[in-house]
Amino acid sequence: MRVVAQRCYEASVTIDNEIVGEIAGGLCLLVGFTHDDTEEDVKYIVKKILGLRIFEDDTDKMNLSIQDFGGAILSVSQFTLYADVKKGRRPSFTNSASPDVASDLYDLFNKLLGAEGIVVETGVFGAMMDVSIVNHGPVTIILDSLELLGK
Repeated sequence: MRVVAQRCYEASVTIDNEIVGEIAGGLCLLVGFTHDDTEEDVKYIVKKILGLRIFEDDTDKMNLSIQDFGGAILSVSQFTLYADVKKGRRPSFTNSASPDVASDLYDLFNKLLGAEGIVVETGVFGAMMDVSIVNHGPVTIILDSLELLGK
């Protein structure tokens, strides 16, 4: 499981000129899955995201988590996070999980985040989406369960 987390002032997802998800501040998460990902990966990454201290406290130090800060999350599925560009010029997406597996893991991911009291907005899994992110900092963190769990 791979997540690109961006601290943001605001973020939104638009499909066919209609906003389907938006937040006023917090984290925009671009979320992808590979073949070996399991519920264990999802639970681990959720815990990591909830604990990331990347929001400033009153002394301007990054000491606050999303829960401390009180922000929301915009979660956007993105199979292209597992693009393989080693050969040629056209990316291969064979490392991405199949849509049925990835969809279930993505739903679980969002459910677990919401269960912790976080407001979670989403795009539409598998849809062509336009994502707007006003990154704050900029602060961008990449979380990969393969690396973090030592698989």
